[in-house]
Amino acid sequence: MSSTATSRRALLRATGAAFLGASVGLPLLSGSAHAADPLPRLPLRQMRGMWIASVVNINWPSTTGLSPETQMAEYLAWLDVAQSRKLNAVFVQIRPTADAFWPSPFEPWSQYLTGVQGQDPGYDPLAFMISAAHERGLAFHGWFNPYRVSMQADPAKLVPSHPGRIHPEWIVPYAGKLYYNPGLPEVRAFVQDAIMDAVSRYDLDGVHFDDYFYPYPVGTQVFNDDAAFAAHGEGWTDRAAWRRHNIDLLVTEMQARVRAAKPEVAWGVSPFGIWRNAASDPLGSATAGTQSFDANHADTRRWVRDGLLDYIAPQLYWHIGLAVADYAALAPWWAGVADGTDVQLWIGQAGYKVALTGQPAPWFDPAELSRHLTLNRGYPQIGGDIWYNANDVRADRITSISTVVADHYPHPALPPLLPRLAGGPRPHHPVITSARLTADGVQLNFHATAHGVPRLYAVYRFSDSGRDFTDGRNLVAVLPGGRDGTWTDPDGTDAVTYHVTALDAAARESSPSPGRRPH
Repeated sequence: MSSTATSRRALLRATGAAFLGASVGLPLLSGSAHAADPLPRLPLRQMRGMWIASVVNINWPSTTGLSPETQMAEYLAWLDVAQSRKLNAVFVQIRPTADAFWPSPFEPWSQYLTGVQGQDPGYDPLAFMISAAHERGLAFHGWFNPYRVSMQADPAKLVPSHPGRIHPEWIVPYAGKLYYNPGLPEVRAFVQDAIMDAVSRYDLDGVHFDDYFYPYPVGTQVFNDDAAFAAHGEGWTDRAAWRRHNIDLLVTEMQARVRAAKPEVAWGVSPFGIWRNAASDPLGSATAGTQSFDANHADTRRWVRDGLLDYIAPQLYWHIGLAVADYAALAPWWAGVADGTDVQLWIGQAGYKVALTGQPAPWFDPAELSRHLTLNRGYPQIGGDIWYNANDVRADRITSISTVVADHYPHPALPPLLPRLAGGPRPHHPVITSARLTADGVQLNFHATAHGVPRLYAVYRFSDSGRDFTDGRNLVAVLPGGRDGTWTDPDGTDAVTYHVTALDAAARESSPSPGRRPH
């Protein structure tokens, strides 16, 4: 393993991941405009994430059986993509099919690493991925699929040590796949235990569930949970309501366990974008599509209204004007659901539909996704977006993603701060030790106090006597933390003043450092 560790460090150095050198940094996270630019006021904090999917090797690893060094290099390239698009978070699928991208005592190594379920890939991918993301100043959210066991339907093809082989009564074959049965209390407890192993042992910034709870209905096929309902459905006459109760228990218990183990970790779900249609429920949206309340037995509206999540990221994968599911109807509806709660609302955006054969004309307009974010500006409850998926963020078909970046990400953004953590102790402010003019701009050097090492640094630049630290137009760089830091502002002059703040792992921000004018 020593050679692997050496290779890992070499890869990090080669890509600038450990970048606190004078000529290294995040120029792509830097704002090129000054505070006086004719831009509207910008949010200081915003979720800007992308999903990196591992199931069937959608994004990473690109195929099975790659060497550890190649897998690491591929992952670092995805972080390059995130930085180039001015994102601040990655949501990486680390438990796609009741398996693991870390050495789990509960479930086998994922087959999407080596091609063989249960085979050790030769390193700890999760430890590497988190470290590399943090060294780039990116938040890392672990993405878990709770109940999917296999993308094929034969339990005999699971590795013999798989929990589904040891407990065949836990498994339900459905529509060509295998699932854990959400109606069994022992399954619900096991799923939580398997996920909490990663939460307790690794420095995750978030615990993220996707939209798969009970599987989406397929034709007239039946999800056979008769035995579970007979054993555990006493008092329930409506099986659908009982199923929703099972999922409610999963969500409620996960919230309690995550907060007990790691109170600064964000807990959230990215559900299908329609809770219920107004025709089915007067509280529903003006839509006519599949309803997660009925299809997945996921009462997502209740989870928000009852505060069972830190955030929700509905997948609003439809264009503006679509009759059955209009983005312009759903984004305001979700804003209304989140209004008055402490649950953050981030929108799942369908980068994958852009210029996709068979999609309607709006998806061939480079400005469609940018219009989504323009609409979002009218709803203060919407705190950012997550892009599906990484391939599409990188491909930038018909310039749709670069249009979003140009229109909406002219400056970097701090990560969101969960309301329940906002009152916690703030880090101590850093100190700017020098600010000098060079041929490349203004080079800042700064360091943390002796009271701890920050997760991030934020650099603010002001060209007049005003000091508004809540306006994102004045934020010019977000840098990974460390005892010391340095950054060169290519647009700096001796007519501006800089301040630096420190952020902790919960994204709480210090007071600003004393101002420093270059010389």
